[in-house]
Amino acid sequence: MTEQSCNELIAQIKQEMQSHADLTNLSNEELQTLITEELGDRIKAARINPDGLCIEIANLNFKEKRLIAAAVFEAIRGLGVLGAIIIDPQVTEIMINGYKDIFVEKEGRLHKIDSQFESRRELEIIITKFVSKAGRVVNESEPIVDFRLEDGSRVNVVMQPVALNGPIVTMRRFPEEAMTVEKLIEFGSITADVADVLKLLVSAKYNIFVCGGTGSGKTTFLNALSNFIPRDERIITIEDSAELQIKNIDNLVRLETKNAGADGRGMVSIRDLIKSALRMRPERIVVGEVRGAEALDMLQAMNTGHDGSLSTGHANSTSDMLSRLETMVLQGADGLPLEAIRQQIASAVDIIIHLSRLRDKSRKTMEIVEVLGYDANTRQISLNVLYEFQEEEISSKKKVVGALKRTNNPMKNIYKLTAAGIDKAI
Repeated sequence: MTEQSCNELIAQIKQEMQSHADLTNLSNEELQTLITEELGDRIKAARINPDGLCIEIANLNFKEKRLIAAAVFEAIRGLGVLGAIIIDPQVTEIMINGYKDIFVEKEGRLHKIDSQFESRRELEIIITKFVSKAGRVVNESEPIVDFRLEDGSRVNVVMQPVALNGPIVTMRRFPEEAMTVEKLIEFGSITADVADVLKLLVSAKYNIFVCGGTGSGKTTFLNALSNFIPRDERIITIEDSAELQIKNIDNLVRLETKNAGADGRGMVSIRDLIKSALRMRPERIVVGEVRGAEALDMLQAMNTGHDGSLSTGHANSTSDMLSRLETMVLQGADGLPLEAIRQQIASAVDIIIHLSRLRDKSRKTMEIVEVLGYDANTRQISLNVLYEFQEEEISSKKKVVGALKRTNNPMKNIYKLTAAGIDKAI
């Protein structure tokens, strides 16, 4: 059924339900039963007289029936259009730019949908209800709020007077099933050979940074990597919003930051959590993303016996990730000599993996490099490219064809592999 036809049918059933005299007195279960019966009646009628929209109604499958019934219920009792979008499991990102403009991401592609809220006021009421369910408040004095839903979805809301074109809601959803390396191989992000190498690097406790732009799949990739960690280790994860889905670790501690309250107190930052984590006897620390001064604490943790730590950061290339780390460290230690910062980065980070979202919207691993160390002569951090993405000639503007290929550069820092008893060449 087309999106337009689906929205038309939802609107018709909603209107029919709202004309019901005892609607406000019906329980949720009674309303759901009434909606299901109304939808069933329309399907029967459509099969008798299959014409226009009726043809599509007559051919509704079980999944479509369930989604339409749930959307009508949400429109009446729940979160309206927002609730109808949320129940669609294929939607991974929701962007509401005022009450008229709604965009969703499905299968990696972003598009505008026909649905819209009846008015700005309706959207504001729904946002207030939505935010209150998470135990948060949003208003003119606190126009920006970030929170996480029970299913792990990350939500950002911006209201007036900050948002000029109406209330803004941005929601990123995550699949119920954790990302695995097998799925990354299936999606073409990496090859099976590369997966085997990454498993060895994680097992041997190399400190790994995953970098890339917004939407490149950093957290997804980090989640897949984390499942290579041996089950008997004690792991502490630190995130702004808990997104990692680590399943195979028994001794797992999950920490999440906390925003300041209305009185400006009670804030707990990633930097605070890293410092606290070091007192919890971790074998590895996994930081969802470093953005600022906490980079210094993360590097110090890597340099003080917490090998095998994993993290991500925003960067357009592996060399750009090093530059950004330098800038972030300076935020936490203003006045520290650049040479000392580079030496600390070079001794802490072993491997950098760069991801990118390409022109055809696919997410690929572009490069895997090892950090060789700080070169006193050039005063730069030396990198050794191990794998790089090579695009094939048959690629087009609409479809990128290529794979991650091994370079001719031998891996030089193999001391951790040797210490772990791994003699396989990488």
